[in-house]
Amino acid sequence: MEDNYIITENEKNWAMACHLAAFAGSFFPLGNVIGPLICWLARKESSSWVDQNGKSSLNFQISILLYMILIIPLCFIVVGIPMIIVLWITSVICTIMASIKASKGEKFKYPLSIPFFQ
Repeated sequence: MEDNYIITENEKNWAMACHLAAFAGSFFPLGNVIGPLICWLARKESSSWVDQNGKSSLNFQISILLYMILIIPLCFIVVGIPMIIVLWITSVICTIMASIKASKGEKFKYPLSIPFFQ
């Protein structure tokens, strides 16, 4: 994205929605991936800011999903339970931080994110 690009309030709101839509996972299975995917697909063509934030949110949520799947077998030896809790807390905090940054027109780099979409 160009440095002199002016981000409109509408773009900021949609970018923020791409991140916050991940909380749909609290209400239905895979909502943390489907929510951001819907927001991103709805506006990716009309705004490079929404496109960038949507990809970032999707990459992070898919990464978190994969990490959770990999940690589940570790729950049988008890070590996985604290790991899941830490991963979930990290996910919530990073999602909130990313949505706040997006609403201000600032970039946010998710930690632990695998770049599936570039």
